Parts: sequence; structure tokens; C-alpha cells
Amino acid sequence: MLAPVNAPPHLQVKLDPALHRFVTPDRRGASFPLATDGTSSLGHVVESLGVPLTEVGELLVDGDPVATAHVPTDGRTVEVRPVRRPQRVPGAPLRFLLDVHLGTLARRMRLLGIDTAYENEDIGDAALATRSASERRVLLSRDRGLLRRRELWAGAYVYSDRPDEQLRDVLGRFAPHLAPWTRCSACNGLLAEADKESVGEHIEHGTRRTYDVFAQCVSCRRVYWRGAHHARLEAIVEAALREFAPAAGQGTDGGQGPEGG
Repeated sequence: MLAPVNAPPHLQVKLDPALHRFVTPDRRGASFPLATDGTSSLGHVVESLGVPLTEVGELLVDGDPVATAHVPTDGRTVEVRPVRRPQRVPGAPLRFLLDVHLGTLARRMRLLGIDTAYENEDIGDAALATRSASERRVLLSRDRGLLRRRELWAGAYVYSDRPDEQLRDVLGRFAPHLAPWTRCSACNGLLAEADKESVGEHIEHGTRRTYDVFAQCVSCRRVYWRGAHHARLEAIVEAALREFAPAAGQGTDGGQGPEGG
């Protein structure tokens, strides 16, 4: 039977299970049919399903790799694969920008020495995307709409709402270099060793009497020492090093816990 004249192209789409969370349940099987308008790029088609392109690796049409700009024709089979891990981000030192909802993740990434920009106020999607592009930072967010903005330099969806799982996801996906205890958890500035006399005006008398080892942020001047929360923070650092930097030889010698003053 002949197809009607000007009938829309029909594709058979195979979506990798890692991407199923982004689509409706009826599209989570081995494959599903999809009608398109015949003019939209494959990238647009995939985004229309709810899948951010930041999460897409290879796109295959009848088994052949194609670009997101490819316009598929009728009867083709499209396979959508997830980003390969670890994901390489070329063209700039690996650094990140987190949206307003990821404050705990930002502090933990900074604890591990990862260059992590974060605003504790909502500056808006447009400003975040522009900053991602101007500073060449990978934008991390759980907002799929934000990740669809064309001006983004690079982005990634954060799959969990639990900080422990969020951190493991980012470390596993991007394999950033870890340098614990080298960044300020408050502003992302670098830490430098400081003696007690030089930071005396920034700390309480009891802290001066109890602790001898300090570090200070070179940007915001916040002071750090191994205080009451150091054991908990050290556990986060050691777990990250154990799983994601087993051969790096990195330790926690000389680290100051973020007991800021």
C-alpha cells in the first residue's frame, strides 16, 4: 500500500536505557516509532523527546554515525547513545559552573580542589549560560531547560538530588584532577598556608589557643583550620580519592578543614 503524499517521515528510535529517565514510559522499550516533520535536525528531534543534548554521545542512523545537524529521512532507524565516560571536554582547563540549587555539591567539589564557580542567588538562566560560555565552564544543573540553551559552552545533567551521589556522578563522568584542601569552600579562591599571628584578627581567642595550623583564602581572606567538622570532611575527601584517584598518590597531608572564620 502506497503512503499518502506528503506523509510525515517515520523513524524507529532506539534510546539507550541510560537516557530513559528523560522520556515518557511508552518510549522506554527496545525501540519506538516516531513521526517527524521532515525538516528538523536530529538534534532537535532528540531534544523534543526530552533528552538534553548534553547527555547524548553518538547518534547513529541505520548504524552510521551522524551529526546533530543531520536531517533523517523516512524509514530510518535512529540510535541514541549516552555520553561516554570519562567525558573529555577539550579546549580549556576543566572547570565548572553550578546553578543555585547545587550549593552542597559546589562546596564538596571545592573541598577536592576542583575549580567550581557558584552563585548562591539565582542570577537567571541567560546569565548562567553566558557565564558558561565566557569562562568556558561546564554548567552542571538538574534543569533540562537550562541545559538546552544554545549559548552554553558545555553542560551536564546532575542525575541525583543527593549530594553524595551527585559528587560521585561528576567525578565518574569528568574525572577531574583532585587536589584536596587547596580551594576556599566559600568563594573558590586558592588557599595558602598562614601562621597564627597573621590570621589572629580573623579568629576567636579560643581558636587561637587551641589550633596552630591555619590556611587562608588569598581571595576572600577566609581562614581555615582543623576544627570540629574536619573528620567528616576528611571522610568525604578520602572516599573520593579512594574511588576516583587511586593511583594519583594524593593524600590529605597538611589539609585544613573548612572551619571558616
